[in-house]
Amino acid sequence: MKHTVRLAATLTLTGAFIAPAFAADITGAGATFPYPLYAKWAEAYKAKTGNRVNYQSIGSGGGIKQIESKTVDFGASDMPLKPEDLAKKGLVQFPTVIGGVVPVVNLPGIKPGQLKLTGPVLADIYMGTISKWNDPVIVKLNPGVALPDQKITPVRRSDGSGTTFVFTDYLSKVSPAWKSAIGANTSVAWKVGVGGKGNEGVANYVNRIKGSVGYVEYAYAKVNNIPHAAVQNASGSFIQPDDKSFAAAAAGADWKNAPGFYLILTNAQGKESWPISSATFILMQQKTDKAEGSSEALKFFNWAYQDGGKMALDLDYVPLPAVVQNQVRNSWKQIAASNGQALWK
Repeated sequence: MKHTVRLAATLTLTGAFIAPAFAADITGAGATFPYPLYAKWAEAYKAKTGNRVNYQSIGSGGGIKQIESKTVDFGASDMPLKPEDLAKKGLVQFPTVIGGVVPVVNLPGIKPGQLKLTGPVLADIYMGTISKWNDPVIVKLNPGVALPDQKITPVRRSDGSGTTFVFTDYLSKVSPAWKSAIGANTSVAWKVGVGGKGNEGVANYVNRIKGSVGYVEYAYAKVNNIPHAAVQNASGSFIQPDDKSFAAAAAGADWKNAPGFYLILTNAQGKESWPISSATFILMQQKTDKAEGSSEALKFFNWAYQDGGKMALDLDYVPLPAVVQNQVRNSWKQIAASNGQALWK
């Protein structure tokens, strides 16, 4: 049985464990996409070491801003920064796990995975071109499914969001109209709908608004018991989201030859691939004047790679292959204190 975690906007785990005097606090902020997993990792890491991971789930845009301003030990983003932007900002970037963004709906009588949607249909819904659930295009995709004559309320993120980047990047790849009119970014000029803050906010809105559709990381759909839709992938197959379909999307990823680990996995080829899959990334200062915090953060992520794989799978995230984990560790050698001393050996 898959484990779940209680989701909240900010993670500060204390518990009953009495930490030794030398216990460290590690601070991070950013993406809500990996928050369910980072919460589980932080809880287990504190029990193991006494060190606390204080992670603010504020969205990828906020995470990028906070690591740029050096107010945290690490930032988190689902939108990878391009190599030239990393160099300009003096940052190092690496992936932690693979996950998936899923469309979720509030429609009476619709079971999880029963409704079928395509990328172009999702684009038309979020552009307002398709506005009713019994639109002939949706009906044709779903023979035998009772679709109501009900207005569709699209729900999207109101904050700067890597989840939005993943979703809009996918839509830009499958819908020329979306690409030319709106495009892909952490924030875009939405045509219709209502906005919620974080994956949590979108999930809450979809749960409350009849006839709504939203997009969230898969763990939020499961924890909040919101029915998800099957989505047609690049091979023409209608796929259900889970760790296997996320792994299939990442199967061809060439991390070794991706500068700064810059890879986007949306609309990946493969019959079993979930089309809205993504890695989630950590950002750290390449040269830091907070060497202790950066060093402790690297120890935490090293532990997560070594011991956090089962927790990832329990929440339907996909751990990185061991060879990629080693590539990431090798990249950490460029992270140094202000005096030039490497923090990872």
